[in-house]
Amino acid sequence: MEHEEAAARAGVVIRELREIGEFEQVYRLFDEIWHPEPANVPVTVELMAGFAHTGNYVAGAFAGDALVGASVGFLASGEALHSHVTGAVVGKGVGYALKLHQRDWCRERGLARITWTFDPLVRRNAHFNLVKLGARPEAYLTEFYGAMADAINEGDASDRLLAVWRVTGQQDEEEKKKKADLGEAYPLVREADDGGPITAEAGDRGPVTAEAHEREPLSEEAGDRRPLSGDAGERGPLSGDAGRRRVLLVGTPRDVERLRREDAGKAMAWRMAVREALGGAMAAGARVAGFTERGEYVVVIN
Repeated sequence: MEHEEAAARAGVVIRELREIGEFEQVYRLFDEIWHPEPANVPVTVELMAGFAHTGNYVAGAFAGDALVGASVGFLASGEALHSHVTGAVVGKGVGYALKLHQRDWCRERGLARITWTFDPLVRRNAHFNLVKLGARPEAYLTEFYGAMADAINEGDASDRLLAVWRVTGQQDEEEKKKKADLGEAYPLVREADDGGPITAEAGDRGPVTAEAHEREPLSEEAGDRRPLSGDAGERGPLSGDAGRRRVLLVGTPRDVERLRREDAGKAMAWRMAVREALGGAMAAGARVAGFTERGEYVVVIN
């Protein structure tokens, strides 16, 4: 199977988990990753036992006897598996191997897609999900989990993108046909020199050319839904020049987790800017077609 090659490269063996002791290992691993408050753990031992017993997905990646990654999901409507939580050691390729194992598991059971949520501000996760895996966001979910009390998310709103990964390969062919032209892309949100967001006002910037863009720094419903409009008098995310462009770029901060610790106000400014721009565009019917190496969502207006 495809996941076995990725697992071998990562130096792990991945298998489904069925014993209480294994679920306790997953609980400890997730505790080390997220450091959650006791009332805010990603998943309990009891739920993992229930999921595994009823034919859902609970799997772990082992380097020898050590658990270094795990994933928990449950069957959902529309011939889908919803991946509730996946955590792994960073930089070893374990997370990628786990996702391929998840996909093979779904294929064996005749499922069509895998869904999961991720924070749209975490650039490395967006790159992994959209570029490495080829999943695509299909909904912007505002405050999806409510207040989250853990070391990574505390103090920020829990907005999420709902990623959809088709396990049949059909998505790859569809994306090839729909590939966006970035030549006339309009930068709706970008990163300022001080690390904060700059949101384009209607008519204040033209399209980004390839040369100009090289000089840019590398680095389930949105709240206020405004109508798609080309009228500069309406201040929605797709108003003015943005409303007349076919392709928009919505940037992300280089490291939002560090920003939350060092400048919570700036991190929240990013949250609100991306919520209005990306969430508003998706609510108006636009689709996310990709993610650039500079950390921008490529948004195509249908």
